[in-house]
Amino acid sequence: MRIGVDVGGTKLEAAAIDDNGAFLRRQRTPTPKSNYTDAVDAIVNLVREVENAIGEEGTLGFGIPGTISPASGLIKNAYNSPFNGHPLDKDLATRLERPVRLMNDANCFTISEAKDGAAAGQHLVFGAILGTGCGSGVVIDGKPLIGRNAIAGEWGHNPLPWPTSDEYPGLSCDCGKLGCTETFVSGTGLERHHAALIGHRISAEEIVSAAASGNPQAELSLQHYEDRLARALAGIINMIDPDVIVLGGGMSNVTRLYESVPKLWSHWVFSDKVETRLLPPKFGDSSGVRGAAWLWDDKYAS
Repeated sequence: MRIGVDVGGTKLEAAAIDDNGAFLRRQRTPTPKSNYTDAVDAIVNLVREVENAIGEEGTLGFGIPGTISPASGLIKNAYNSPFNGHPLDKDLATRLERPVRLMNDANCFTISEAKDGAAAGQHLVFGAILGTGCGSGVVIDGKPLIGRNAIAGEWGHNPLPWPTSDEYPGLSCDCGKLGCTETFVSGTGLERHHAALIGHRISAEEIVSAAASGNPQAELSLQHYEDRLARALAGIINMIDPDVIVLGGGMSNVTRLYESVPKLWSHWVFSDKVETRLLPPKFGDSSGVRGAAWLWDDKYAS
């Protein structure tokens, strides 16, 4: 049995799967934001509850915000979470009394979709999570690309390509810089830019719904979003030329993106024709936890 845990900013999800990827049990609980100790306690308790319900222990993989720094062995880049600067892998292994494997949550998402999801059988897969933030992962021939600094795929913290005059210098990002891609193509980014247009903030889901109902301001914001996402993904295509790009996170549910964005990105991609496909995730918001569970396959070991 394999257990995966998706450590999100708002929720923790644990899932037990068999060797064929079928779910044996899934369970969720809110992520404590008060302090590191409470968050670790919640993760440990969630794992134990799943194992007690099934009656056996499993291998343990965790998809986390940020990553383990090769320099310090501590968590880095996990903004808006209590994990930065802590040895999360060691603490979980101690508390759960067995080895654990941790990997960035966007990498876990991409592993799941490349293994048996929307991008199964593809050589080079780029997975982009467009939710509260903007993360991404790269999988080549089934193996995740980690990088020397363990930051491969940190697309959200590059500048938005080909910015217009009104997009520069851009909004502030949680990383401390201005104009990061995340501030434009995350669901939060859509909300912030739409708020600047109408004077108050509504959810990304409400913006999409209003656009579908014919609201001209919402439609304008969504068209701006599509153009920005197309430019951001065109930069990825120019750099690594993936076979497939799979979207995850809340914005992956916006079905019009899969038709509109590829039409727009052709203007920016350095090719006479763009064969890269843009696809929704096969496993939806379960991909992250499935990918975490698969981390005990040897080829996924970092």
